[in-house]
Amino acid sequence: MLKLRQIKSGGWLRQFPLLVLCLLVLRCATASAQAKAGPTKPSPAPATTTAEAPKDTLGRNTPRGAVLGFMNASRKKNAEIAVLYLNTPLRGEAAHTLAHQLAVVLDRRLPARLNEISDQPDGSLRDPLRPDEDLIGTITTANGDLDVMVERVDRGKMGRVWVFSRKTLDAIPQVFQEITTPPVEKLLPAFLVETRIADIPLFEWLAVLVGMPFLYLLTGWLSLAVSTGGRVVRRHPSGMTPASRLGHLPPPIRFLIVAGIIRWLLSRVGLPLLARQFWSTVAASLAVIACVWMLLMLNGIAERYLLHRGSRLSGSASVLRLVRRALDGLVLFASVLLALNHFGVNVTAALAGLGVGGIAVALAAQKTLENVIGGISLIADQVVRVGDFLKLGDVVGTVEQVGLRSTRIRTLDRTLVSMPNGQIANMSLETFSVRDKFWFHHVVGLRYQTTSEQVQSITAGIRTLLTQEPRIEPESVRVRLLRFGAYSMELDLFAYIVARDWNHFLEIQEQLLVHIMNEIEQARAQIAIPSQTLYLSGDSSGFAALTKTTPELNEIPATALGRAKSA
Repeated sequence: MLKLRQIKSGGWLRQFPLLVLCLLVLRCATASAQAKAGPTKPSPAPATTTAEAPKDTLGRNTPRGAVLGFMNASRKKNAEIAVLYLNTPLRGEAAHTLAHQLAVVLDRRLPARLNEISDQPDGSLRDPLRPDEDLIGTITTANGDLDVMVERVDRGKMGRVWVFSRKTLDAIPQVFQEITTPPVEKLLPAFLVETRIADIPLFEWLAVLVGMPFLYLLTGWLSLAVSTGGRVVRRHPSGMTPASRLGHLPPPIRFLIVAGIIRWLLSRVGLPLLARQFWSTVAASLAVIACVWMLLMLNGIAERYLLHRGSRLSGSASVLRLVRRALDGLVLFASVLLALNHFGVNVTAALAGLGVGGIAVALAAQKTLENVIGGISLIADQVVRVGDFLKLGDVVGTVEQVGLRSTRIRTLDRTLVSMPNGQIANMSLETFSVRDKFWFHHVVGLRYQTTSEQVQSITAGIRTLLTQEPRIEPESVRVRLLRFGAYSMELDLFAYIVARDWNHFLEIQEQLLVHIMNEIEQARAQIAIPSQTLYLSGDSSGFAALTKTTPELNEIPATALGRAKSA
């Protein structure tokens, strides 16, 4: 099995289970404290021109407040207060009995989804036709599913409050008769139930501090058994099977196993509603943590795999690292939003704020984002690679590093130039290192004293020389008398040379130029240099010519001109 070195070597990952355990303990204490404190007060509504609705002292302004308030009163065995959460005409002992039966049914049968109950004064508004009713949960009975509902009624001076609906209360006595399984508290020793620390029963502390580590330890033993089985299969002659790659179970898999065991125990053990709510939250938290952890691990494995496959691509490590960090941040952000939504926190306002903040950050980091996007495009298109010799604007040199923000070039003066990638993406770039062949192009000037036979001999000799050279493409050879220039007759030499690199091309070019000089010398011709010839008129017999090998005529001494005239 693939060894996850990053997981094993990270110190913070080794402490991750302990950190999760501490968070769960704190969550347990918080949930218990909230249950004892009763319903939370709703957040104050913004000031309006209409009169503010009166606040109910029992917390019945919201469906969640009514359910938590009733459960808190029932747990404290305050029957007089518990009856106030019921919409029933019964009074006295009959009302107290009905409240007790409802508390037992909810404690034993209601699904542990208290965080999903609406905490708004108007309820969840699931059915627009019945806006004054809200669904708390659905319980299974012998006669089918029963919807536990709360409804909003008018209590006079106290205003409109949420209480358990009359239709639900009519079915509670029959459901109460179906409950036969004793709760887990009756199966435990009395001191574990009656002893409380921070108003939490001792057996719940033991379940968190002892039970959770024990379950995680069991998964460790399971991992050891799987690893041992993998080694046994590996020693077998037919061990070239996928099972031979088995090894230790990674921590995310162990967390998922613990979450599954907790969910299975909740379906088999009769725990109170608040305890089931807590352990359901623990199982969901472990599952989310395991999934996030596993996604981060898979992201790291994918990065290493792609980096190995694309190791020859310059700058691929920077892009893969950026993509991995972006995906890691996206996974963590999604997990935080999921956790907040699970605990009933409205994330709409947070998302809107992040959208506005993202726009502000994008405007502030416009140049940085431009360079990063330019770097990604350069790396993806492989326009610039490490080791390339190129010309970028006025800069000529060798690329040493291609980063996400800038590219570093070592110039011919051995200086290091760092150019932003956004600027490189908009510049004209000429790469010399990717040439498949080199251009051999020269213009040779012959003196005007060269005869036509000599010109034909020279061109034919040079053409033969270039054609017979094995490192030159024969189809590309061109040797022509190009023009009559100001100082010479110009021969145009054109060919493509196949060479390993620039130094090899210079070596071949040097040899060819020497052979071309030999061809000119064998034809008894000379290479022209810039010069001017001055013709002076004389007697009737003809003209005398004076030639000077300087490009400026006014540099000829006057005495020389005088001697030329006398001649």
